[in-house]
Amino acid sequence: MENLSRRGMLSLGVALGLVGATGPGRAWAAPGATAPAGSATGPEYVWDAAADPLMASVIDNGQVPAVNAAWASWVNNNDPLPSGLPADVTAYLTTVNKLPTWADPAKLARAADFNRRRDTYLFMLYGLGSGIMSTVIPREARSVYWSAGGANMQDRAAKTFTFGYDLSQLGAFAPTGQFVVTANKTRMVHAAVRHLLPRSPHWTAVADESVPISAADILVTFHSLGTYVRRRMLDWGVPMPAADQEAFLHAWQVAIHLLGVPDEHIPQSWAAAEAQSAQVLTPILTPTPEGIELAEDLLGLTAQIDLGITRGVLNEFVRYVLSDQVGDWLGLKRDYAAATLVRTGWPAFILFREGLSPVLPGAFYMFDQLLRALAMLFLNKGSSSTTTPITIPTGNRA
Repeated sequence: MENLSRRGMLSLGVALGLVGATGPGRAWAAPGATAPAGSATGPEYVWDAAADPLMASVIDNGQVPAVNAAWASWVNNNDPLPSGLPADVTAYLTTVNKLPTWADPAKLARAADFNRRRDTYLFMLYGLGSGIMSTVIPREARSVYWSAGGANMQDRAAKTFTFGYDLSQLGAFAPTGQFVVTANKTRMVHAAVRHLLPRSPHWTAVADESVPISAADILVTFHSLGTYVRRRMLDWGVPMPAADQEAFLHAWQVAIHLLGVPDEHIPQSWAAAEAQSAQVLTPILTPTPEGIELAEDLLGLTAQIDLGITRGVLNEFVRYVLSDQVGDWLGLKRDYAAATLVRTGWPAFILFREGLSPVLPGAFYMFDQLLRALAMLFLNKGSSSTTTPITIPTGNRA
């Protein structure tokens, strides 16, 4: 598992819970964090003191349908809070629906431009790297599978993908962007899942935790997304000036804050993130029955359309970006002709796109079609080309 152990690895994490996994008792030193390590309760024992009791009340009082209906039209960051919400929900959102005081507009703008310039690599890595990696993060796979959305992976993938997609948009944090609203809705869904999932006998039978989606779990997922993607692009030789890397990290820091992770646990440098990732993500990657089924569901989605992309190419691309060991764990059938095409064609594709080679790679059309296939499945975000309705669940997977 050289690729995974060498890089600190990744959701189309892709499955609406931005949940990760950590082992009990694992240290969570965060060099360079905003407060000294150990200055607060470790993130594996931190959930969401603001959102959790609120959402427990909303669920137990039968208010979920009203909240879902009220916030359906709440999409852009500058939209007023919707009317029709319970008073305590409005009061909560009034407090959290804003950027942290330390958010740097210049860095966020540069991050948006970076995302625009690197959208091809980000899309492939978030989708086929991070998304499939999430299925070998045991806690994430089990939480996703046994929650309500696990039974409909195309819908769940579209909803989860909206988090990364909105984060990557130009002006994501600007008034006309959508990410602040998306993050607030996602945070409330996390709180709902914390209340609901412990009621599932299926989840409790396999879980090694009593409450899902701790702050530590969210940090693990950040590493499976931001930390992994940055490392992979550097490995591929994609030019990434220091200012771009700093801006990319800053956007993720703001995103993690908006999900309710205490600032003192958010890594403040890529060196700190890499160190933390190697400690808390890489060692826990392993297959589960739930994760194997989720991976098959996700990779099987492209069978619904015919753009000339074979399942063999998908399997081999996953092996290329994650490792053969992950491919073996998930039972991805080998296609050695496709493997050769991917492992020689993708580096040539990058060189051509970066203007470092005038030679158009023979596999260019295949990669272009692969991107189009993934875009048709996820960028349409379900029934809308502009947003995906994020709704609070009322139960678990049957």
